[in-house]
Amino acid sequence: MIRAAALLTLLASPAAATPTPIAEILCAPTKQMQQKLEQQFRSARTASGMRSPDQMMEVWTDKRGDWAMVVRYASGTSCIVAMGEHWEETENPT
Repeated sequence: MIRAAALLTLLASPAAATPTPIAEILCAPTKQMQQKLEQQFRSARTASGMRSPDQMMEVWTDKRGDWAMVVRYASGTSCIVAMGEHWEETENPT
């Protein structure tokens, strides 16, 4: 969870004077969010699916098993809505 807290700190706006609890939703411009996830945390988008015509759900994971669930909006903003550790791929039964 240390990496999750670090991500929250890096993406938090400079105006935020108090620490951001992980339970809060964290948003940033999509390009900025992707750069932090890819470059700083070595994560890759490993799954995605449409939630609505204006929203795409994405799962970002790294080799250690840390993960983040991101909602990407058509407006150009992305929000981390959940994050955790020990991500595990399961076999599709079909």
